[in-house]
Amino acid sequence: MARKIKILLVEDDKNLSQILVEFLNLKNYHVVHAVNGEEGYEFYNIHKPDICIIDVMMPVMDGFALLKKIRKGDQQTACLILTAKSLLTDKVEGFELGADDYLTKPFSVEELTMRINAILKRSSTGILNYETEEFSISNFCFNYNSRILRVNTLEQKLTPKEADLLFILCKNFGKIVSRTEALNRIWKDDNYFAARSMDVYITKLRGYLKEDKNCEIENIHGSGYRLTVKNF
Repeated sequence: MARKIKILLVEDDKNLSQILVEFLNLKNYHVVHAVNGEEGYEFYNIHKPDICIIDVMMPVMDGFALLKKIRKGDQQTACLILTAKSLLTDKVEGFELGADDYLTKPFSVEELTMRINAILKRSSTGILNYETEEFSISNFCFNYNSRILRVNTLEQKLTPKEADLLFILCKNFGKIVSRTEALNRIWKDDNYFAARSMDVYITKLRGYLKEDKNCEIENIHGSGYRLTVKNF
């Protein structure tokens, strides 16, 4: 029997929580419910969920603070933010803290299910169906399937989105990868929020690659990004 996907729902609205827990259980997910961010972090450590669904406005510890604590030591677990706020800055903050997606209240349970399925599919399968893909980038060795980036004795485990983004750059080494292409392949959308999310991941990749001063992800104004190696 296949293992049930485990979802941590962190939501203080009693009525909404009851509806979501019952619906997701009917969809054959195993749901753990927490009523605030502090309890959510405790349950996150105990239950090790596959995906966290986190409300922003909560007592004791809000959703952004919880997401920040999770992402401090875990870049892998999928996180979806629920927010009643429509302010652009709130959505951007969620992506910059490492959210995989967001939903603005009110939303339908069917849309929530589609978002969950899309996030889990991206996290588990990535963007390709090839055999092992490995790249040498100056002094780096990048294995897409294992999502490992190595340089000398250092090893960095990449998140699914980081690996997908670096894969596209490697496959197009020395060529410009348009923002639209990368967004549609990885985020399945090229809206403003997805674009800001991608900017965050580009910054993270640049941080990893700084271990080799010859490696660079260039920002080609108005076009996209290009992975290059100096003196190549």
